[in-house]
Amino acid sequence: MNKKFIMTILVIFVILFVLFAPEKIEQKIYKKEYTEYVTKYSKEYDVDENLVYAVIKAESNFNPNAKSNKNAIGLMQLVKSTALEISKKLNITIGDSEIEEQLKEPEFNINLGTKYLSILLQKYGNTEIAVCAYNSGIGTTDNWIIENIPYKETNNYVRKILRNYKIYSKY
Repeated sequence: MNKKFIMTILVIFVILFVLFAPEKIEQKIYKKEYTEYVTKYSKEYDVDENLVYAVIKAESNFNPNAKSNKNAIGLMQLVKSTALEISKKLNITIGDSEIEEQLKEPEFNINLGTKYLSILLQKYGNTEIAVCAYNSGIGTTDNWIIENIPYKETNNYVRKILRNYKIYSKY
């Protein structure tokens, strides 16, 4: 068989696969890992599981060792100061020197990240604004209007979370 014939067959196969299995492909791309922790803390803090998955997908793509250029750590990309603040609210005693390693532990990170999301959702009563605050901080968000987010990075971030959330909500 020649290369052109093989490539044609391959292209046809890919097209048929994409046309008839888009949900399967989406489910592979938009995976749901750490389900036991996401379910547990979503219920505990009354946060939609799919929103937690959407944040994890956007923040770390499910990499528990992820670290941003702004020193946000773990699955839900929490900075130390926020993690320490949320830990206090949850009556979890942890030292400043231990927090970085703790944030790499999926259960700890999802616990704190989901609690933080619940605080933001309660404060703003609006998913879009809460997601904006998750990315840019409460003080900054309080000065913005969701339709006119002045930071391109945060504007793109909010759109990414909302897209992920919509996709996760289908399953």
